[in-house]
This record gives sequence, structure tokens and C-alpha cells, in this order.
Amino acid sequence: MSLLGNIIWIVFGGIIIAIEYLISSLLLMLTIVGIPFGIQTLKLAMLALWPFGSEIRTKKNGSGCLSTLMNIIWICVGGIWISLTHLLFGLLFAITIIGIPFALQHFKLAALALTPFGKTIVKK
Repeated sequence: MSLLGNIIWIVFGGIIIAIEYLISSLLLMLTIVGIPFGIQTLKLAMLALWPFGSEIRTKKNGSGCLSTLMNIIWICVGGIWISLTHLLFGLLFAITIIGIPFALQHFKLAALALTPFGKTIVKK
């Protein structure tokens, strides 16, 4: 089921989302200050490409205060807008019964887009 869901996801816009995240990741990595943020957008690109069959987990040995500080900076710089966009798409997909699985994936992306530091993506 997850393979079919991922194929449908890619055909109907997942590839565009993943490419946008990949481009923004490469642009962020052009500066030394942007490298940690570029790595997080790369994490978002990975999840945006294959969301079905993946889950987000909090790292057990996270960076603690550093992760919290970086998440606060991330939210202030643009993470809130990315998260709200995925939330809006999730609500639009949730209108129809067929769109509910895709809405759940957008909600998953919204959660990761809000606070990506200290999180990891795991295949089920």
C-alpha cells in the first residue's frame, strides 16, 4: 500500500514539493550559517519524496538546548509558513474521503516543518 501511495503522491505533486525543498536546501548550504538549516530542508525533501511508510521520531540523544534554540530560529525565519502551508494543503485534501491519506502525509510534513531539529525520519 505504501508503494502505491508514494507513486500517487509523486505523480500528483510530491515531486514538485521535493524539488522545491532540494533547491532551497542547496541555496541554504551556500553559506556557512545556513548549513544546519539546509540539512533540515534536505530532511524535509526526503520525507516529501516518500512520505508513506515513514515516520518521524525524536532523537534520544538530541542536542538539548541547541536543538531548541535552532528550532526557535527556524520557526522565526520561515518554518511557521512552511508548516502552515502543509496544514492548509492537509485541510484541503481532508475534504474528500480519497484525499484523507494524503492529508495525513501533509500533517506529518507540517509537524516536521515546524520543528525539524532533533527529529529523525525512520522507515516503518
